[in-house]
Amino acid sequence: MRDHAARIRTGTAPRTRPTADADMRINVTLAHLRALEGRARSLSFLPRQPARSVLNGRHASRLRGRGLNFEELRNYLPGDDIRAIDWKVTARTGEPHVRVMTEERDRPALIVVDQRMSMFFGSQLNMKSVTAAEAAALAAFRILEQGDRVGGIVFTDSGIVECRPQRSRASLNRFLTVLAGANGDLRADAPTVQPVALTQVLRKVARIAPRDHLVIVLSDFDMVDAETENLVSGLARRNDLILGLVADPFAEDIPGGLKFVASDGELQVEVDTSDRTAHGGLRDMAQGRLAAIIDWQRRFGVPVLPLSAAEETLPQMRRLMGLGPR
Repeated sequence: MRDHAARIRTGTAPRTRPTADADMRINVTLAHLRALEGRARSLSFLPRQPARSVLNGRHASRLRGRGLNFEELRNYLPGDDIRAIDWKVTARTGEPHVRVMTEERDRPALIVVDQRMSMFFGSQLNMKSVTAAEAAALAAFRILEQGDRVGGIVFTDSGIVECRPQRSRASLNRFLTVLAGANGDLRADAPTVQPVALTQVLRKVARIAPRDHLVIVLSDFDMVDAETENLVSGLARRNDLILGLVADPFAEDIPGGLKFVASDGELQVEVDTSDRTAHGGLRDMAQGRLAAIIDWQRRFGVPVLPLSAAEETLPQMRRLMGLGPR
């Protein structure tokens, strides 16, 4: 596993890469992810968010952003924000004084992207893995342009690759290269392996981002348990945590009257959704998992961005962040 992760990171792992004329709705290329840079400028991950942004909602924690450093104490001047007045100094001297604060130079960001086989599904537009990859690239470009360090974790069924947050184009390009490579490895005939659990990934996130980071997790949140919830709660207390819940309408509302065969690569089962019991069980299982993740917003104060693989990525991100259509 470790050797495979190292080869992905260095670009030496053998894989079937998408060709230039490949369908970007199924597998993305590095060129496709790089082409998103210009469109990323319409987003913002700074603390001040539009009123309708889910990052500024009633139940979600506001983005704390960069911290503030004390710069100087000086006399009040016309036009100064009265909220900056230091009332203790003002009372002691008899003249109004304000505290001048400067924003810290950067806030490290860590973008965690799920590229497991559970993400290799789409019923209308994109594979969930493509939506997650595009959202990650858009966020990474925008965060770097804001002057913050950006890094990421890309995890697949077979391994986890870390890219430590740095403020450099080379580091961002390395992250996108890893992401495009992992996405290109997803295919219907991929060998069956025991997938990496989300809990294992979040342990690494907690080690890399102990506090005061912006952490964005883009996943369908398959394979979560009680420890996953504990890790999410802990990360939310010490960092600005955003959960991008990537789903497909088929999972949210499984159509009735379908007959299909589901397989994990070794075993298979025939599913008939015209059977009310089978249909109801599948629907309740899928909707229950989505509802449990969305409920983390209420319980832990974590903003959840529900991203659909049935829509283009950027327009729905803009809508969720309270921005109008372009």
